[in-house]
Amino acid sequence: MTCSGQQSAFAVCALLQISDYYGKVLQKTSDLKSNACVAPAQPIPAFIRQALKKVHPEVTARYYGCGLVVPECLEGSRILDLGSGSGRDCYMLSQLVGESGHVTGIDMTEGQLEVARMYLDYHMQEFGYKKPNVSFVQGYIEALTEAGLEESSFDIIISNCVVNLSPDKKRVLREAYRTLKDGGELYFSDVYSSGRLPDEIKNHKVLWGECIGGALWWEDLLLLAEQVGFSPPRLVTASLITVDNKELQDILGEFKFVSATYRLFKVPKGSTKACQVIYNGSITGVEDSFHFDSQYTFKVDDVVQVDDEVASILSHSRFAEEFTFQPPGAPCEPCRVKPKVSVL
Repeated sequence: MTCSGQQSAFAVCALLQISDYYGKVLQKTSDLKSNACVAPAQPIPAFIRQALKKVHPEVTARYYGCGLVVPECLEGSRILDLGSGSGRDCYMLSQLVGESGHVTGIDMTEGQLEVARMYLDYHMQEFGYKKPNVSFVQGYIEALTEAGLEESSFDIIISNCVVNLSPDKKRVLREAYRTLKDGGELYFSDVYSSGRLPDEIKNHKVLWGECIGGALWWEDLLLLAEQVGFSPPRLVTASLITVDNKELQDILGEFKFVSATYRLFKVPKGSTKACQVIYNGSITGVEDSFHFDSQYTFKVDDVVQVDDEVASILSHSRFAEEFTFQPPGAPCEPCRVKPKVSVL
């Protein structure tokens, strides 16, 4: 098949090129030609480092994500990993959700899935589980329905440097929204650009495979999320990407890129008023301080004024039991004012 200028042909061609790049060209992390897909987004907490140490070395070596996508409050959750690759994040999350939870990985590349499935029994024995709490599905992140994933079946969906590889990002978000339960969260790390990219960059095979050619302008993410039905994206963390390859940098010109983590929620709009919240300190790994996003960090027992958007998220999601809610202006000691808005 040859790639034509038509949108549908481009989409099919792009998926085939990605599958070939990640299934044949890349055999290990060191084969990457830029640092976009391995850019760190934030320090890794000790309990997550311990979980990663238990992942088989071959699975880790075949992993090509950017940053680390580990949301909080995972015990017993059902999680879907979009573009799970060799399964590193799935096996790490398997330990965090516990035997009562479940992690599903979906990927279009058979070579990656072979690696992931090869070590399923190894990891279940390593974790001491009587039955597997991880499964892998071959399919496209734009077509979760066709892959057999049911509506409203997941508490959390994660993705690590994969959405930018899709030629139809709105469809990815729409499918994620459909398969999330009410109150569910899409928590994902990806590469974003400082503007809409020209065709020269979008159609460059290496730049696309390296997570740069398909990077979304960050303002378009806000637009697409609203169109699909998600709450406005909450920026968690972001770090600048440097492309240490002169040939690729010359093609990119003045465009800048960041590796950023956002959280999007499937919650009601306009049904919750601004209020004060008190974090109870019961989430594993963040008992003293819960970094919700770049705007809000909740310290245990501190009273924090939040706007209606965050109040709706906290009260309708899995975080509802982790906070005490009270009307604005209620007596509080100590009391913290609403933080200033942070922008990317």
